[in-house]
Amino acid sequence: MAKAAKTAIKTKDQKAAAEAKNWTKVIKAVRSPKTGAYTFKEAIVHKDKIKEFLGEK
Repeated sequence: MAKAAKTAIKTKDQKAAAEAKNWTKVIKAVRSPKTGAYTFKEAIVHKDKIKEFLGEK
């Protein structure tokens, strides 16, 4: 039964699924100037903008 539901979702909107493949989750480690500890900044970015996201401070 779960397999039937999976195929229904897959064939339902193929255009949206193809568009979703252009997005990537990016995680960047950012160091705090005060404490020196690292925090992580996460974002879902279009594949063309990944270098811009990683380049910003």
